Amino acid sequence: MTTLSPNTRGALLMMGSMAAFTMGDACVKAIGEALPLSQILVIRGSFASLFIALLALRMGALRMSVPRQDGWLMLLRSMAEVGSSYFFLTALRHMPLANVTALLQMLPLTLTLGSALVFREPVGWRRWVSIGAGFIGMLLIVRPGTEGFTLYSVYALIAVAFVTVRDLATRRMSAAAPSLLVTLTSAIGVVIFAAAMSAGEPWQPLTPHLSWLLGGATACVIAGYTLSVLVMRIGDVSFIAPFRYTGLIFALLLGLVLFGDWPKALTLIGAAIIVATGSFNLWRESQLRRRAVAQAKMRRT
Repeated sequence: MTTLSPNTRGALLMMGSMAAFTMGDACVKAIGEALPLSQILVIRGSFASLFIALLALRMGALRMSVPRQDGWLMLLRSMAEVGSSYFFLTALRHMPLANVTALLQMLPLTLTLGSALVFREPVGWRRWVSIGAGFIGMLLIVRPGTEGFTLYSVYALIAVAFVTVRDLATRRMSAAAPSLLVTLTSAIGVVIFAAAMSAGEPWQPLTPHLSWLLGGATACVIAGYTLSVLVMRIGDVSFIAPFRYTGLIFALLLGLVLFGDWPKALTLIGAAIIVATGSFNLWRESQLRRRAVAQAKMRRT
């Protein structure tokens, strides 16, 4: 892999990260109602938190002296992580894997929308059009008012909202907050929430089959976190970011092979619209970022 260009390596790592997270989601879906969600989150989250803590310790990221504003943002991010984990995994257990994954691909669009509404960041007409088109794609997936629209469709959309809040909070943090420390606090927050939730949900015994699935979900989450950390350190973000959409391809394949699910034509069209508009938004943001950097250099000279 060392003979490959940084962008190629970054793209492969991004695809590996998306594959790992999607396979972890498939393991959770395969567990179904056999285990309470709180039990899954506590066991999976505890091992993931331990791994992230060891990785952060090795990389010297366990600095607790972060600015006060970053501390509040980390708390907000942790709360959003809790909400996204609960609503996403609840929806995942009752909806086709590809449908939930496709809705999650709305993130680049909702982040642009959130940045414009909350932080008053300028958004040109091209990106507004892409956001509008992306929301049309979302409606084609959930199809409100039809038989396929359920409470869990709403849960999936709530999960997207929580992920958007999480990433908006991350964007406002200063460079003084190490990314691994931020990830660790969020992971621990989910474990604490799940442990509290488990007080009203008695744990179930782990059969060998369930142990393998839960172990697979945990290993995939750890692999996904590891690869995502490596992605941030390699290549050009504007080139690598669109490869996050390969997660949808993995979800389509796993949903068909493992659960016999294949989305309806309207769902596929909606997903394609979301991917296209999201990719355009990522490309447009990278263009504007490069232009701003170039203008800043010109002013210095």
